[in-house]
Amino acid sequence: MKKSFGAKTLIYPAPVWLIGTYDKKGNPDAATVAWGGICSSQPPAVAISLRKSRYTYDNIMERKCFTINVPSANQIVIADYCGMTSGKNTDKFSNAEITAVKSEKIDAPYINEFPMIMECKLLEHVEIGIHTHFIGEIMDVNVDESMLGEDGLPDMMKIQPVIYAPENRAYHAVGNYLGEAFSIGKKLMKNH
Repeated sequence: MKKSFGAKTLIYPAPVWLIGTYDKKGNPDAATVAWGGICSSQPPAVAISLRKSRYTYDNIMERKCFTINVPSANQIVIADYCGMTSGKNTDKFSNAEITAVKSEKIDAPYINEFPMIMECKLLEHVEIGIHTHFIGEIMDVNVDESMLGEDGLPDMMKIQPVIYAPENRAYHAVGNYLGEAFSIGKKLMKNH
């Protein structure tokens, strides 16, 4: 038997990302979000949801772009801090001792110390209830070379991205390798 929790934003996993933007004065800001994910393969695109009251909302509307900065598990204190304070009256980069670097393809900063960065150009925004869904076309993905595997691709176990459990407001690290996608399920396929 399953227990009903009603209509809630309860799904696993929720990513922990920091959204990099510049404000109207050109000051960098980083806002922590968990409502986000890939939403298109062609063009490659990602979606994040923010409330209109958030400083980052105005920054994205102004500059029409943002970065997604993926923290490692050992950077969770920085990620949590950037989600608890507002860039309206706080220099998060200085306080968290992180470095803002201007992206090459868009007008937004990324966090130099984080292992994985996506540069996104705003494609669309849609209001859904108390949130606005921002859809960004991925213009570039940058990963620290030390976070690449022997195959030259990003290694999730080296990056150690963080996931968020919304029901109890907890952060978790990525877990064990389970098997190769589009392969381990073959054992359930019937021969035709």
